[in-house]
Amino acid sequence: MLTNKTVNDFLNDLASNSPAPGGGSVAALAGAMGAALASMVCNLTIGKKKYEGVETEMKSTLERTEYLRSQFTVLVDRDTEAFNKVMEAFRMPKETDNQKANRDSAIQSATKDATMVPLDVMRLCIDGLQIAKVVAEKGNTSSASDAGVSAIMLYGGLESAALNVRINLGGLKEKELIDRMNAEVLSLQKEAFPLLQTTLAVVREKMVKPG
Repeated sequence: MLTNKTVNDFLNDLASNSPAPGGGSVAALAGAMGAALASMVCNLTIGKKKYEGVETEMKSTLERTEYLRSQFTVLVDRDTEAFNKVMEAFRMPKETDNQKANRDSAIQSATKDATMVPLDVMRLCIDGLQIAKVVAEKGNTSSASDAGVSAIMLYGGLESAALNVRINLGGLKEKELIDRMNAEVLSLQKEAFPLLQTTLAVVREKMVKPG
């Protein structure tokens, strides 16, 4: 599993001439790091007398960020697994008409699965961005920059995943499915940018006027 590797080993795999792991796993990892940073801000807020008024909310928020982190972590490996299944489908025999039909069906099925993984990453990133906004607003002011980096990583994960959805859509044949996924990608992107901007505005304000 990629997530059991050291950072250096993962980066070496990423830099190699193998196409997997690639951008899809990196998108999920960016989301995981964003969620982990939000968890850190929660942990640095909980138990502090100054933030007693938001302690219950921060504890609840921490549960959400940790759930997101676990989901992103699973998707780091799932993306590479899905890509490998697409490659396996392309290597299927294609000498006879029956073999060609089976191969084409397998390619379409595997490509659809490979498209769903980054789409799931995008959905989780939206959840993460909504949480990062709360963490930036109510979390420990001393960790405001970490809340900002959390939002940036989650936004980067979302935009990176969007690229992977779109490149995989190019291999699909179902127009209705393609149109539906494209529409969802655009909708998620439209929702994400204002969340990022709002969170960063909160962070900048706290950094200028710490309290």
